Amino acid sequence: MRGRRGDRMTINIQEHMAINVCPGPIRPIRQISDYFPRRGPGPEGGGRDFREAPARLAPLALAPPAALLGATTPEEGAEVDSYDSDDTTALGMLEFDLLYDQASCTLHCSILRAKGLKPMDFNGLADPYVKLHLLPGACKANKLKTKTQRNTLNPVWNEDLTYSGITDDDITHKVLRISVCDEDKLSHNEFIGEIRVPLRRLKPSQKKHFNICLERQVPLASPSSMSAALRGISCYLKELEQAEQGPGLLEERGRILLSLSYSSRRRGLLVGIVRCAHLAAMDVNGYSDPYVKTYLRPDVDKKSKHKTCVKKKTLNPEFNEDFFYEMELSALATKTLEVTVWDYDIGKSNDFIGGVSLGPGARGEARKHWRDCLQQPDAALERWHTLTSELPPAAGALPSA
Repeated sequence: MRGRRGDRMTINIQEHMAINVCPGPIRPIRQISDYFPRRGPGPEGGGRDFREAPARLAPLALAPPAALLGATTPEEGAEVDSYDSDDTTALGMLEFDLLYDQASCTLHCSILRAKGLKPMDFNGLADPYVKLHLLPGACKANKLKTKTQRNTLNPVWNEDLTYSGITDDDITHKVLRISVCDEDKLSHNEFIGEIRVPLRRLKPSQKKHFNICLERQVPLASPSSMSAALRGISCYLKELEQAEQGPGLLEERGRILLSLSYSSRRRGLLVGIVRCAHLAAMDVNGYSDPYVKTYLRPDVDKKSKHKTCVKKKTLNPEFNEDFFYEMELSALATKTLEVTVWDYDIGKSNDFIGGVSLGPGARGEARKHWRDCLQQPDAALERWHTLTSELPPAAGALPSA
């Protein structure tokens, strides 16, 4: 199209869009996934391996994860247990160590750090903390908790939490539940994820290192907040769990460390109340005011009662008190030592926390402790025992003082 000099040339929109719009062949746009190494064949990568990455992308090679995150390698001699079900997990990963000390009957839990946690707050961050529970058992009695890290998705705790009174039987049958939650001051705390570790995977006196993805196993809501259908399902699951664990299972209320010794010189039984651990909280402040009572059954004259002093506002009291029962060894073989722990209350009746009975009618560790005491006179034997919500039938059928 040609025009006269001085006239303004007009171009319609079709001609304008046809000018310089085809610089050459169209090249495919590189996806962001092409800049990262592939762990293996997959549907997104078309079966490519990380060794097939373009040569010109070599300067973007990734450093090892530990170097990027500043993570420390586990100590020498520690067994490592790590798996990652999804490289882009939405819940995050938790790193921790477990050590079972058989000599001191303690379980040491070192909560190290977490990374890539799920955002729970409006600012895209979270206020995470970690809770520990031993299952099966009373949750409030054996709950341990770390401090809360504010406004982070990659918290570092480096805290050591210790369970006392852990026996070989606990290592065989119990499971450690590790939950990560988000603290919310204005409403209820929110569940992020959890990990369950069977304690039978631990070896005595050998630290085991874990770096595991959190799982979506949200606990059931309280019965008051559930519908009738959900309450029925909850009750069914609870009955099923109790059936799998065996008949006659009692609720755990904590642990107590007892010392037994029969004195040949004084001709009597010396009972030592050393300490308790992880007692159930009976007061509204989350604590108890515990004390211990002991009876030697049958107690016809009702003179075998002994009681320790009250320890205020604690779930891990130390008593270190001794009681003496004057009795021949032959007569002691037919007796049962009943030990109960109570919460002291002013102005109302005291609350029963838990108890245990040691004698010929007891079972497990309680019966073994009693038998060893009678077979080894003048030897002080200390053992941990589990406090239950009820006394065993052998002791419950006996008359009470």
